[in-house]
Amino acid sequence: MENYIQAEDYELWTLNKNGPLIPTKVIENGTTVRKEPNESDAEDFKKMEKNAKAKKLLHFGLVPDEYTRISECESAKDIWHALQVAHKGTNQVKQSRIELLVRQFELFEMGDREIVMDMYTRFTHITNELKSLGKSFTTEELVRKILRFLSHSWEAKVTAIPEAKDMMKITLDELIGNLQTYELRRNSQQKEEIKKDRGITLKVMEEVRSDLDIEEMAMIT
Repeated sequence: MENYIQAEDYELWTLNKNGPLIPTKVIENGTTVRKEPNESDAEDFKKMEKNAKAKKLLHFGLVPDEYTRISECESAKDIWHALQVAHKGTNQVKQSRIELLVRQFELFEMGDREIVMDMYTRFTHITNELKSLGKSFTTEELVRKILRFLSHSWEAKVTAIPEAKDMMKITLDELIGNLQTYELRRNSQQKEEIKKDRGITLKVMEEVRSDLDIEEMAMIT
């Protein structure tokens, strides 16, 4: 939703963060006070229109249950704060979620029969959740983490990548693409080896069968 609002009107996004535009006036003693509704001019109405549009954009993105939660909010900022608390929790809950996700990040492993893309999808889900809560990692940290948790069968590739690539420059897309290419080649080689082994087995069985047939013919004669 954040990206959507920013793309629609970045000024409206600032109203979510900073609060509504308030028409004001300066009175005789130099104090700035809020204008009364009947004192509003064309510029003031534009400000109020912006405030209403900011609220409208947020309302459009809500399901009925969420609308009930924010129905009493007076400004876009109030709505945004209520949604943040509802979805991200209080600071204590937020910190607990971060600790849980960091633990999952640290213990993350690739399954023995898991393909690269499935592994990366699970991994990205954790890192995206952490990023949304304010905990992020550099690309180099993520690349090195992925190389560390690959299973033992990837040892040759894990050793080769740092030797061939600058770990400060390699991107996640480049790394995953590299791993997928290696995975396809390895699977193809395994299939060829299985096919070859089956061929050898069949050949041996045919030779044994042929020998048995010769022995049977010899016994008949």
